[in-house]
Amino acid sequence: MNTKPLALTAGALMALTLAALPGHAQPSFPDYDPDQLVRDFGLSEADQPVREQADWGKPNLVLVADASPARLAWLQSVAPGVQLRAYEGFDLAADGDQVDAVLGVCSAPVLDLAQLRWIQIYTAGAEKCLRLPAFDERRPLLTNMQRISAPVIAEHAVSLMLALSRQLPAFLDQQRDRNWSRSTPPVAKMRVVHGKTLLVVGLGGIGTQTARRAHALGMRVTATRDNSREGPAFVSEVGLPDDLPRLLGEADIVLNSLPLTPDTKDLFDAAAFGQMKRGALFVNVGRGGTVVTEDLRAALESGRLGGAGLDVTDPEPLPADHPLWQAPNLIITPHVAWSTDLDREARWQVVRENLRRYVNGGKMLSVVDPDEGY
Repeated sequence: MNTKPLALTAGALMALTLAALPGHAQPSFPDYDPDQLVRDFGLSEADQPVREQADWGKPNLVLVADASPARLAWLQSVAPGVQLRAYEGFDLAADGDQVDAVLGVCSAPVLDLAQLRWIQIYTAGAEKCLRLPAFDERRPLLTNMQRISAPVIAEHAVSLMLALSRQLPAFLDQQRDRNWSRSTPPVAKMRVVHGKTLLVVGLGGIGTQTARRAHALGMRVTATRDNSREGPAFVSEVGLPDDLPRLLGEADIVLNSLPLTPDTKDLFDAAAFGQMKRGALFVNVGRGGTVVTEDLRAALESGRLGGAGLDVTDPEPLPADHPLWQAPNLIITPHVAWSTDLDREARWQVVRENLRRYVNGGKMLSVVDPDEGY
């Protein structure tokens, strides 16, 4: 029989105690409307309530990673009767058989937990979790942060597009050399994006947000997605994967926002770059493994591509001696497109809302399909 208290954790108790002391007010977190959260980010809701799954039951113990005592107390308010504990410092070997769900960590030790039924990860990319051998054996419910970072990643993608179009990397080189010159090659290569065609390969959350911004800049936007020709009004054509060669040939800029799946691995190879307009730009904010790195480097060095902006690479991190660093007309940012000062609360709101829904057996948000890979 489990004799450990379930009503209130040490972290939550600490937060409440501090709040009662003079000069130690508990941090407050912004109120939010769950329905508005879903609408603002276009979050997907499961078709069926989680209570209809055979192995569902109200959890007794949930571990939460990267949560302060105050944050645990805030989460606790939507999970009455459930023990929330900080993942950090918890002894999985000794007490792991009591854990029903883990928020923020997907690892082999977590997947070994006997009662584990749900994992909430704090990132959109789920491939690292799905690649673990134990995941296929256990198949717990997995939810992620799809679409939460889409607006800021879209801004990053547009920044890369504009920087390449306006030859900013070359002008930064001139600046370092203290070279004020209007007759250098970068000036002749400067272009505008207005009136140009952007192809979004992977019209999900990031792709849609980027398409919206590109349309506002006066671009014609086309796209591909894997299961539908439907898209928002600001996308002039949505193709299926078989349409990709034709659409590549029509695009002035290609945005890759694909997840990494067996179908997308190495999709952008020499053949794909050969189908693009000579001098077209390529931006990748999806996954590095969707691109054959050596073929990308060759396309840049031959002039087949006019430039590339990468927030992701393969391998990653990119080794200091890797030849890709030396490729011409290339901007590399170290997988930071998601970083912002604005979406931290939105992530926690998704965690809290999914915790509330799981405890009550409701329809979960942002459920990952292991067979699709996202």
